[in-house]
Amino acid sequence: MQTWQSVLVGAVVVLVLLGLGSIRMVQQYERGVVFRFGRVLPGVREPGLRLIVPIADRMQKVSVQVIVLSVPGQGAITRDNVTVQVDAAVYFKVVDPVKAIVNVRDYQHAVSQVAQTSLRTVIGRADLDTLLSDRERISAELKAVIDEPTEQPWGVRIELVELKDIALPETMKRSMSRQAEAERERRARVIAADGEFQASTRLADAARAMHATPGAFQLRLLQTVSDVAAEKNSTLVMPFPVELLRFFDHAAGHIAAPVTIPDTAAELHGHSDHR
Repeated sequence: MQTWQSVLVGAVVVLVLLGLGSIRMVQQYERGVVFRFGRVLPGVREPGLRLIVPIADRMQKVSVQVIVLSVPGQGAITRDNVTVQVDAAVYFKVVDPVKAIVNVRDYQHAVSQVAQTSLRTVIGRADLDTLLSDRERISAELKAVIDEPTEQPWGVRIELVELKDIALPETMKRSMSRQAEAERERRARVIAADGEFQASTRLADAARAMHATPGAFQLRLLQTVSDVAAEKNSTLVMPFPVELLRFFDHAAGHIAAPVTIPDTAAELHGHSDHR
C-alpha cells in the first residue's frame, strides 16, 4: 500500500513539474518562436501565458522593440576626392521573428556590418557639399540601401538612419573657412553697391522733384541750416543756392560790359548838316 502511495505521489510531482515546465511567459515587447523537435511551428506566440509540450518543444523569444545601433566612424572618399570620416546611428526592429532567428545567426551583428559597408558606399557616391548640406537625402538613401538586404530575407526593418558626425581634414577645414570668408565679403560688397545704386536713384528723384518745385529747394535749404545750427558749433555753414550764384554771375557780366558813349561832335555835325 505504501509503495502505491509513493508511486502516486511521485507521478503527481512529475506531472506538476511537467505542467510548470510547459508554461512560458511572453512579455508585451516579445514574440515567441516555438521549435518542436527542431522544426519551427507555424506562427508566433503572442504576449501572455503560453503552453508548450514539455521536452518536445523549445521556445525562443525575440524582442520586437526598436534597437539603436551605433555605426562606428567609417573612413571614405567622396565623389570629389575628399577624405572624410562619418559615423551614424541606425534604428531598426524585428518584423518577422521567424526569419530573424532562422535565416540569420545574429541579426544585430549582421545589420551592423551591412550598415558599415552601405555607409562607405553612399558616401562614395556623394560629393562633399551634398554630404554637408543635404544630410536628410543622404540618410534616406542610406536607409534604403541598408533596408534592401535586411527586411525580406532577415525579417528586420530599418526605421531610421541618422548621420551623427562628419570629420574633415584640417586642410579642408581651413579651405572651407577661407571660402566662406570670401563669400561673405562678396555679399557685403554686392549689398553696399546695391545700397549706393538705390540711394543715387532716390537722390535723382528728389532732384527732379525739387527742380519742378522751386519752393521745395528753399525749404530744403532752410532745413539744412536748421540741422547745422542744432549742433551748437562755433562755425555756421550757410549753403548758397546755385541759382543765386548764377544770378550774381549774370549781374556781374552786365556791369563789366563796355558802356557806349555817343560822339557829341559827330552828332552835332550831323545836326548842322541837317539844317
